[in-house]
Amino acid sequence: MKNPDHTRAVGQLLGAALLWSLAGVLIKGIAWPPLAVAGGRGIIAALFLLATSRGLKFTWSRVQVGAALAYVGCTVTFVIANRMTTAANAILLQYTAPVWVALAGAWFLGERTTRADWWAIAATFAGMGLFFADELRLTSIVGNLVGALSGVCFAAMAILMRKQKDSSVVESIILGNLFAFVIGLPFIATAPALPGRGWIMLLVLGVVQLGVSYRLYSRAIRHVTALEAVLIPVVEPILNPVWVLLFVGERPGPLALVGGVIVLGAVTLRAVASVRSARPA
Repeated sequence: MKNPDHTRAVGQLLGAALLWSLAGVLIKGIAWPPLAVAGGRGIIAALFLLATSRGLKFTWSRVQVGAALAYVGCTVTFVIANRMTTAANAILLQYTAPVWVALAGAWFLGERTTRADWWAIAATFAGMGLFFADELRLTSIVGNLVGALSGVCFAAMAILMRKQKDSSVVESIILGNLFAFVIGLPFIATAPALPGRGWIMLLVLGVVQLGVSYRLYSRAIRHVTALEAVLIPVVEPILNPVWVLLFVGERPGPLALVGGVIVLGAVTLRAVASVRSARPA
């Protein structure tokens, strides 16, 4: 007998990844510096979650604040890495997170990493390497280090949010978005005025791409392991170019198609295996 909560959580993770993948095509249409965009969408997401959440409890515990800091660290360092290295390097390095979770999850959460998990991680890295083969560069050491830091922050965010599985995770996400707004505020103040289309895109970024996606993520994290919470959404960087293809017309090459199939296959098999092995609590 399968665990319906776990099955639903896997679907919520995939839904969150789908919404996260909208960032690339939306950010291209906003004529603001990256940190201004990060701050603008952060305050919109925070206000959306505050307006749509009930029974919020800001305890300011170390875990709650730590998860918020990891969240803002993940998003801000990713934006910086995108400016200092290639977008392919940035997203590939951010999704080193499953390795860090696999190594630290057992210690912090008591969640054992299986051999199948390591095979899924290896297949995912191989597929992403092929997918971004034409864009990977080793020229920016600092940018690559910042990208790697983004992966560490993503892993820390998943672990600390999973640590709060018996309480509410939304508070950490709200705090993280408010922190992002504070960081981006100086850039917003000096940014050029946005046209109506730019404001619409920023609103969609805040409400849909961050607010709704992390609402799904906060619900899913209660019923999946921390490793599943970073491994299943790895379809995000594969979906991102799909939107670019549809709206901008950029076509991926043959290696990218092969890599995308490998990543989607690895994530699908891992998700199916986790659903089959999950049992009702």
